[in-house]
Amino acid sequence: MITTVSTAKMSHAEWLKHRKKAIGGSDAPTIVGLNHYSSPYELWAEKLGRIPPKEENEAMRLGHDLEDYVAKRFCEKKGKKVRRKKAMIYNSHYPFAHANVDRLVVGEDAGLECKTTSALNMKKFKNGEYPANYYVQCQHYMMVTGLKKWYLAVLVLGKEFLVFEIERNEDDIEALAQAESYFWDLVKSKTPPAVDGSNATTEALGTIYKESAESNIIVDLTPLKTALLIRNNAKAQISELEKLVAEKENEIKSYMGENPSGECDGFVVSWKTQDRTIFDKKAFAKSRPDIRLDAFMKTSTSRPFKVSKI
Repeated sequence: MITTVSTAKMSHAEWLKHRKKAIGGSDAPTIVGLNHYSSPYELWAEKLGRIPPKEENEAMRLGHDLEDYVAKRFCEKKGKKVRRKKAMIYNSHYPFAHANVDRLVVGEDAGLECKTTSALNMKKFKNGEYPANYYVQCQHYMMVTGLKKWYLAVLVLGKEFLVFEIERNEDDIEALAQAESYFWDLVKSKTPPAVDGSNATTEALGTIYKESAESNIIVDLTPLKTALLIRNNAKAQISELEKLVAEKENEIKSYMGENPSGECDGFVVSWKTQDRTIFDKKAFAKSRPDIRLDAFMKTSTSRPFKVSKI
């Protein structure tokens, strides 16, 4: 059974509150590991309110502001009409999920997802392809709404306007439903998913455990000895690889000499002189001892992670 909750008069704070209660379309790629900017652990922490929701960045703002334009261009290109659905859509078969869709296509059993992306991402759309996270998001919407098709309209800024048709895939929807259901069980039981090495997980852990406790307790890390060994071995390998990179870069620099650039099949190398201006705090303090810099200093709190062998 399909039900809806109107968002027409809903404040942004109320919308965020409802969003925490289920898995949305933009969450789906994160759960299956296809979001480079988020992680299952970060999403889990956000759903439980342990970290604040991400602030809107310029790319997100641009996508929201240009949504109407992308929808209009879709209608012009495909000769179709669309309408807004100012509601969060729920499906009793998938109680862990909701859909807040961009548009529904009039006269069709279909919806529309509007995307705006940088021209730097143009390579992701070669040969009729598009990013896998877009596909997962559209399948999520079809899972919740029960619709059979989803159109994907993508504005590649300054380069291209593309439209893709994505058919409902029952096998993929079943796999996605299982992944989302498992993730939501972790949220309900407050059981964290496995951590990964992404920046998103690192930042989430840094937010949740921002400050260390004032305690003399020393944690017994015996269960994590393997993790410590792997970490140290990996650091040693990185060090050796960094030396190898530096060696090859120096070999190329020696060959180029004073020349600012070079190229060969598949490679372009730049080694140009650049000027950079920085603030010399010591020189300023010496020349203007009457001005105290303390008022302009900012103190930040961090929690450095260090490992040493004993």
